[in-house]
Amino acid sequence: MAEDGEITIRVATDLKAFSPAEWSSLDGAFKVGALPYNPFISYAFLSSLEDSGCATRNTGWLGQHLRLESPDGALLGAVAGYLKSHSQGEYVFDHGWADAFERAGGDYYPKLQIAVPFTPASGPRLLVAKNYAPDAIQAALSEGIKALTNQLGASSAHVTFASEPDVAVLESAGFLHRTDQQFHFFNQGYSSYGDFLHALASRKRKTLRKERESALASGIAIEWLTGSDLTERVWDDFYAFYMDTGSRKWGRPYLNRKFFSLIGERMPDDVLLIMAKREGRYIAGAINFIGGDTLFGRNWGCIEDHPFLHFEVCYHQAIDFAIDRKLRVVEAGAQGEHKLARGYVPVTTHSAHYIAHPGLRKAVGDYLNRERRDVAAMGEYLEDRTPFRKSE
Repeated sequence: MAEDGEITIRVATDLKAFSPAEWSSLDGAFKVGALPYNPFISYAFLSSLEDSGCATRNTGWLGQHLRLESPDGALLGAVAGYLKSHSQGEYVFDHGWADAFERAGGDYYPKLQIAVPFTPASGPRLLVAKNYAPDAIQAALSEGIKALTNQLGASSAHVTFASEPDVAVLESAGFLHRTDQQFHFFNQGYSSYGDFLHALASRKRKTLRKERESALASGIAIEWLTGSDLTERVWDDFYAFYMDTGSRKWGRPYLNRKFFSLIGERMPDDVLLIMAKREGRYIAGAINFIGGDTLFGRNWGCIEDHPFLHFEVCYHQAIDFAIDRKLRVVEAGAQGEHKLARGYVPVTTHSAHYIAHPGLRKAVGDYLNRERRDVAAMGEYLEDRTPFRKSE
């Protein structure tokens, strides 16, 4: 696509343009590196999305992956990108931008999306191969994203759920900065869930104890399944939960049954299913992914409704697991102020946006200036309302 001195950027429509070993040389995509391992940027996860048919041209996610190469063809850096014909499955909402631009006579789609499909979890987006200094490589990748956007005739490029260091590089390249909010649990070296509860105000402790007791009151038992526990029968049960909830929330769930088999085969030790069982059968479950220092909560579903079971399976059990495994953070997915009362605190998430059209860029930039102030104000408001004991 483009050359920058002695380095070259190429574009691939399929992750198969990279070998697993090449991709696993990218920091954050392997388990021993400067960055904590992020399972969502691993070759196993991204290739499973493509090979299952979940993220392909047919679903409006045409791969546009950038390869930054040295003169001898060695991989220096990469970006997982997709040419999009819609704004579904992204969790950073730009429908208003699309509507306004199209009412003004522009074509918002296609657009370029730099993201992990269907995954509202922050992580590195400008991926650098180990043993290389990141600054020049990330700068070249940023310029490559802009050049590809213009070459494709796309309206814009959107780097969503990006790490803060990546956003700083992208802002230097002229991208607009957007913020949003999630709720994360931070493990302060707790030895047990009871130790965590001790950090809460007395009234909040009592409420959560009662909530957890109520969730299991109907003879429900909780199981943690990972590695070889992830049999096809278990995936069948979880997929039924996923389809029930997904069909009600989104109309058409994004992930198909084949995807779950592939991640169970390719990355079983990175997957945690928290499953609820009653009278000998599974009735609910949540899928989580295990990173280097973070447990990432993703999809939940059930076939029986029980009070507080959703909170137990998705939030309390995730805290239990993080404490048990000495993980630093639980990221519980997008949105949800109800997480606040359960020990999850507000955290700012970041994205960066390159808008090719000057008029649209100005309008979006003005909007984002106001939105960032609103997000910051809401974060301060919510921080004052966490359940933790206030210092004297």
